[in-house]
Formats: sequence, C-alpha cells, structure tokens
Amino acid sequence: MNVYDFKVKKMDGSEVSLRDYEGKVLLIVNTASKCGFTPQFAELEALYQNYKDKGLVVLGFPCNQFKEQDPGSNEEIMEFCTRNYGVTFPMFAKIDVNGPNAAPLFRFLTAHTTFEGFDMSHPIGPVLDELLSKDGDYKADNQIKWNFTKFLITKTGEIVKRFEPTTTPAQMESSIQSLL
Repeated sequence: MNVYDFKVKKMDGSEVSLRDYEGKVLLIVNTASKCGFTPQFAELEALYQNYKDKGLVVLGFPCNQFKEQDPGSNEEIMEFCTRNYGVTFPMFAKIDVNGPNAAPLFRFLTAHTTFEGFDMSHPIGPVLDELLSKDGDYKADNQIKWNFTKFLITKTGEIVKRFEPTTTPAQMESSIQSLL
C-alpha cells in the first residue's frame, strides 16, 4: 500500500485519486490560515514554482483541529491562500488529520512515520512544546502535533520523510531535489 491507494476530496467536493499524481514527487501538508506557520504558504508556493516542471507537486489539506486556526469554508480558505500567498498548488477540502474522523490518507501517513520532534531553535518550537506538554507526553505517539506537518513522497508513492512544522519548506529543498 502507498499514497496512490487513496482518494481525497477537492475543494469543490469532487473526489480525486492520488494515483493521478503517480510519477511525481509529492509534498503533502496539513495547512491552516490563522497559524503562526501560515507564512509557510509562501515558501511552499516558491518550492512548487521552482520544481513543478521537474515533477514536484505540493498538496495542501486545510485542518481546523489545532486551536481552530482554519475555521473558514473551503471557498474562504482557497480565497485566503490565493489572495495572501498566491497559492497555485492543489488545495483539497478541509479534513481532520487526527482522531476518529481523521482522513484515511493522514491515518496512513502517521502510521508509517514517527514524530520527529520540534526544532527548539525555531521561535515557535518552545511555545508548541510548552502548549502540548500540558496534556501529557505528546511525544509518545505519531499523531500530527500541529499545522504544517509535511510528508515527502517519492515518485512511486512511498513516504520518504516526515517534517514537523518547525522545519521550513526551504530547509527541505535538498531532500526534495534528491528525489526529482
């Protein structure tokens, strides 16, 4: 089983198979419009623009599970991303990434990767650590911890690496280049 075995919903509610992206390097990201990491949209778009002709596709999945940082409708989210960050990479319908209603794709991604830890030199790293520590040992499982967790996928649909929110898209560039 790999990511090509999943179907996801587009912003308009229609279903698409991830098999449509077979042969491409994928960067799958859970996003949010009102998060401290939201400016990563600009870096994700830059990566997409720089490497889309070489086979990279960024796939954005809005999620409202982390402090309700993406409360808008699919249409409002898409308009925000386009207006503020010039997003042209594919964005999909808002989903849950954790819990009983988690999208099957994200259940698969978290089942096959481990939480990598936050970069404590990133300004938001210690804030997340303190916030999430209030609920116990958040490091004990592989659930998605926050918005802008990123999964790098090979051209054959295999998961290569999970990048936590404190890893910027620019920091992933060499890993992406090695797969193109």
